[in-house]
Amino acid sequence: MAFPIKDTSTIRADDGPVTVKGWVQDIRNLGGISFLIVRDRHGTVQVTAPKKKVDAEVFARLASLPRESAVSISGEVKPSDQTELGLELIPQALEVLSEAATPLPLGVVDKVNVEFDTRLNNRPMDLRRPEVRTVFELKSLLRHLLDEAMAVEGFTEIHTPKIVASGAEGGATLFEVGYFGRSSYLAQSPQLYKQMVMSSGLDRVYEIAPAFRAEKSNTVRHVSEFLSFDGEMAWIDSQRDIMDVMERVMQHTIAGIKDKGARQLELLEKEVELPKAPYPVLTYSQCLDMLNSEGMELAEGEDLGTEGERLIGELMSDKGNDMYWIMEYPAEEKPFYIMEKEGTPYSHSFDLDYRGQEISSGGQREHRYDVLLKRMEDKGLDPVSFNDYLEAFRYGMPPHGGWGIGVERLLVKMLDLGNIREAILFPRDMHRLAP
Repeated sequence: MAFPIKDTSTIRADDGPVTVKGWVQDIRNLGGISFLIVRDRHGTVQVTAPKKKVDAEVFARLASLPRESAVSISGEVKPSDQTELGLELIPQALEVLSEAATPLPLGVVDKVNVEFDTRLNNRPMDLRRPEVRTVFELKSLLRHLLDEAMAVEGFTEIHTPKIVASGAEGGATLFEVGYFGRSSYLAQSPQLYKQMVMSSGLDRVYEIAPAFRAEKSNTVRHVSEFLSFDGEMAWIDSQRDIMDVMERVMQHTIAGIKDKGARQLELLEKEVELPKAPYPVLTYSQCLDMLNSEGMELAEGEDLGTEGERLIGELMSDKGNDMYWIMEYPAEEKPFYIMEKEGTPYSHSFDLDYRGQEISSGGQREHRYDVLLKRMEDKGLDPVSFNDYLEAFRYGMPPHGGWGIGVERLLVKMLDLGNIREAILFPRDMHRLAP
């Protein structure tokens, strides 16, 4: 007899015969009766096996199954006031799809804490834990919400090379790879390519793709491979045009997580608040003043640093602002493609900070060929190495600008997670290249 296959979210007390597939979460054998908890991605169902009413072979096999074995159990659904779902499954047939080895490398529902490295070393098993898996369901939702927002803003999705001849940010953080006898690198960002496209008529583009940074950082916010959400737009009057688009995209995305991700947020016991918009704007100089008034003693031109970002986040939070801009960083500290603010040591640049952490950098780009060339030379870069990039600027490049957002950083701050690796399936950092 073929029983209809049901997942735990669709089983009803009056369903009659069904088949449930999942993992054995727990077993209790009381001699005359055995109880099995079977779990799928949606939840759990109790399988109740009275010895006198169940086939002897099925009963014996049920009672001996190791936890986390993959099974298919067919039987009759009966109402029950003793279970959370208000029903139970009386088994008629059992198929062991894959028996789990023992002991388990880590528990799925056990309350015993496990070292983070142990979790990452056994990531597939770790992902069976609903609170871990749910983060990636929200990450998938976040990705779709970004697509929705960019479509509304009239952007076209593009895909740029991830094996490149030169880096956008400089050689210190490049991963070098062999390429048919030549040197090449893993892309730090799509920066140079998305700027080149600005001269093509595709004047609003975005990409969500992996980026690679060979940074020797061992922190909870840095990894070697991450998902980057990059946008670029042409015919702008100022960087404010970019910031306005980004605000609308962020508001759409966070509101969507709050609404469409309500079930996952409830499971994680997290609340996501929509930031107040428009986002407040601070200049780099104002931030220095704020930090120095708190006793940090930073000089003009110094990086605000992780501690500085955190402190500014606290000060802004006290005013009810979770998301805010920091603008006009020193031009000396910014990449060659960022436009200088004429007559000042500053630049047309911005960071978007979320509760004390930078999640995005961007700004207006230098679109004038001769000025761009000089800026490259001032940075000690050889323009010949960027010839393909520079060619796009020789034949009528419009004013343009854009941003890059770390998708995992955004999610981590939104969910208040402790480590960026919580939001990456198989993280890559200085010490981790497997699994």
